[in-house]
Amino acid sequence: MSTAPEPVAGARTSLAGMLVLPATILVAIGLIGPVAILFRYSLNQFIPGQFMVDGLTLENYVKFFTDAYYLNVLLRTVRVAVICTLACLIMGFPLAYVLARTQSRFKNLLVMLVVLPLFVGNAVRAAGWMTAFGNKGAFNASLIGLGLINQPIEIMFTENAVLIGIVAVNLPFMVLTLQSVIEGIDRNVEEAAFSLGAGPAAMFRRVLWPLALPGILAGTILTFILAMNAYATPVLLGGPKFQMMGPLVYGQFAQQNNWPFGGAISFILMTATLLLTLAANLIVQRRYR
Repeated sequence: MSTAPEPVAGARTSLAGMLVLPATILVAIGLIGPVAILFRYSLNQFIPGQFMVDGLTLENYVKFFTDAYYLNVLLRTVRVAVICTLACLIMGFPLAYVLARTQSRFKNLLVMLVVLPLFVGNAVRAAGWMTAFGNKGAFNASLIGLGLINQPIEIMFTENAVLIGIVAVNLPFMVLTLQSVIEGIDRNVEEAAFSLGAGPAAMFRRVLWPLALPGILAGTILTFILAMNAYATPVLLGGPKFQMMGPLVYGQFAQQNNWPFGGAISFILMTATLLLTLAANLIVQRRYR
């Protein structure tokens, strides 16, 4: 038997590696470089009036983990991100399934309706929610006009407003990710489950969910990362008293001019996001292996 194709395949692999190498180096420099600089800044000292003093100290990290205020901000950020991710998954899966299985000629239009909110910036969408949630906004005005309430419901500058705003921002990402994976699942598998006596709930639990797990993981990771690093929505809908990690980082850099502590908070946020994402990924994969 001839072994000639093996050198050809090896040459193609080497050529592909050489073509990918420049882009890999560029991405590594653009990603790892700023992170390394940020980590180095976080080890410096901050002295008012001197901006930043070179040093190798962990006092910025100690300050964060020994102050209850900053720990509460981190826990609040994680809680909001988890709730928003679960809400996007619960609401996005049925919609993604319908989009993936529909045979209507209007399918492209339906997909465009899902994508359409992404054409508008987060700040603009948050401003729209502000007009809806205000004491004289559309929501309260409608309830008062229907006689359901006498006083406006306080929605603005609460955690609920932030949750609604972040879910609205992240939901299209979840839907599009799930739709692409569900479309790749052969519908005959579902029909086979029904023919063997499985009900809709059993088919979903035993067939559809495990097969769609790669999309579920990708969608939840994406929405969780976006929620953890949200900035415009917490600032506009949560107000100055509702702090999350994103606005806290901005405040240290732009308002307090405390770059070492801002770098420490940024690195803590990035590390927490990566660790929680990795842990959830491992747990889910082990559960459905």
